[in-house]
Amino acid sequence: MGLVGAGGVAQRHARVLSSLPDVQVAAVTDVVPDAAAALAAPLGARVVPDVAALLGEPVDAVYVCVPPFAHGPAEHAVIEAGLPLFVEKPISLDIGAAQEISDAIDERGLLTAVGHHWRYLAVVEQARTLLAGREVRLVTGAWLDKVPPVGWWPLREKSGGPIVEQAAHVLDLARHLAGEVTSVTAAGNGTPPAGDIDGATAAVLRFANGAVGTLAATCVLGWKERAGLEIYADGLAVRVSETGLTVRDADGERTVDSDPETARVAVDRAFIAAVRGEEQDIRVPYAEALRTHTLALAVAASASDGETRDVRP
Repeated sequence: MGLVGAGGVAQRHARVLSSLPDVQVAAVTDVVPDAAAALAAPLGARVVPDVAALLGEPVDAVYVCVPPFAHGPAEHAVIEAGLPLFVEKPISLDIGAAQEISDAIDERGLLTAVGHHWRYLAVVEQARTLLAGREVRLVTGAWLDKVPPVGWWPLREKSGGPIVEQAAHVLDLARHLAGEVTSVTAAGNGTPPAGDIDGATAAVLRFANGAVGTLAATCVLGWKERAGLEIYADGLAVRVSETGLTVRDADGERTVDSDPETARVAVDRAFIAAVRGEEQDIRVPYAEALRTHTLALAVAASASDGETRDVRP
């Protein structure tokens, strides 16, 4: 494996990859050479100056784990090299740039995956099974958290804001469990705790199947309060997050605990298995991630100007 980026998310992937049988992180590059060296040293990986040099190493696939504003050049270089590509979300701040990447991937027929690891939670699949064949009426999602200790995060032009950078996980889960969203209307609170992002955002979602929904996000807390999704169908209430599933129906209430680390491992294991040609369990290829990303950008744009956005596929 080659790693582009050596920040916190890249470090997490490196730990998982190095724990898998017969997987070696071979080369690492980062705009901060010391960060690349710190990640590479315990893995026995080479530190290289740039993406071109990384692609000159004997790598079978590449992970691109860069901040939202830095996506684009690395992906195009990997696509040109014809290698399988894993991209961490958010996949870009520019929908046009993301679409160009998606088109280039389609043209080359490349294997891709994006880090929406929530789709690998066992409780998410249990929720999907429970909801199968039922008419979803109401969806309520939330990401209530703090500002992460990363310099670029509170800057809209660098991160896209909490909806794009964090709550995209919730929006992806909403699409996965309740179907496509057709329109969004949002409002933002313009008193950020830092930088120029909104301190709070609220959105109304309309789904293709007739369901309605809401999304709430804030980053003004000093802790992570809650991140997850509630779905209501006739006679059924489902609440799902990284840490568990709660179901209430005519039989009463029951809860299933979940370890989020299992999903973080599963998303990498699935990509490696696909690269090896052993098994195909990539649940969010780039084109699928682009649908969620389009929705997240639409919510952020609507929060900025108050205008309803049509997001029908």
